[in-house]
Formats: sequence, structure tokens, C-alpha cells
Amino acid sequence: MPEIILDCCCLSNFALSNSLFILKKLYSKSAFVTDFVSAEILRGVQIGHKDLAKIQDSLREGWLKEVVLSTKKEKSLYETFSVSLGLGEASSIAVAKSRGFFFACDDRAVRREAGFLDLKLTGTLGILKKAVRNKTINLKEGNLILTEMIAKGFYSSVNSLKEI
Repeated sequence: MPEIILDCCCLSNFALSNSLFILKKLYSKSAFVTDFVSAEILRGVQIGHKDLAKIQDSLREGWLKEVVLSTKKEKSLYETFSVSLGLGEASSIAVAKSRGFFFACDDRAVRREAGFLDLKLTGTLGILKKAVRNKTINLKEGNLILTEMIAKGFYSSVNSLKEI
């Protein structure tokens, strides 16, 4: 199973739509967040986004793992990208590049930066598509989850997974 590092927005889409089970099924023990993303999640919970606490539960359960920047390469990449990107995104890019992880992000500008590094990219829609293809969920369930994500603030270029 390939390792994946998730940024805050992508991970939040699944938490807010009660569909973290998809990430758990697809990436059990190979899903990661940086400590910077964990801090963003904590801040979200503290300001009232209670559904984000499910992410903290996932970290305690152990199927989602927290990593820290540990090498000079990761720290250098982080410093470079933190000038123009958020700390969670910059740290996630650094880990993805250094460790060869997939990077799950929906932000177009961040994905463009990650593309310059030839990172393997996916996002919320890609993960939902994979879940349907792997029969983790069916197309109808996927579309219901996508609708819920959109209702909770996810900007999607499609209204149905059939479109991708």
C-alpha cells in the first residue's frame, strides 16, 4: 500500500462528511499527517469545528499517523515552501518529496508547487474515485458523500463522481 500524506483541507473533507472510514479502508497504516497539520486540526476543534475531533481519534487509533520533519532535506524544503504556502501544506510537501509519499491536496496553487517537484498527487475527488473503483463504496454512496462534502464547504469541479 503506497504511503499518503494528507493536508488539512483534504483530510477535513472526509471528517466533516463522516467518511474517514474511506481513508482508513484505503490507507490503513499508510496514511500520515505532519505535526503542523495536526496543529491546524486542533485549532479547528478549539474554535468549534467539533467534527474535526474525529481526526484526532484516528490518530489515537493509530491507522492515521503523525510525522515530524526529521531530515535536513525535509527541513530545507519546508523552509522554502513555507514562504508562500501554509505551514501544513509546506510540511506535507517536504515529507512527500523526501519520503516518496503521495500528497493529497485540493488547493490548486499548492498542487502546482507540488507538481514542480514531480510529486505523486491526489485529492478528495481522486480518493473518492479510488474508493468507488476498489469497491470500498459504490457510486451512489460516493455521490452522497461528495454532496455532503460540498454542503460542508468543499469546492468541487464536479457534482457527480460519474463526471470523472
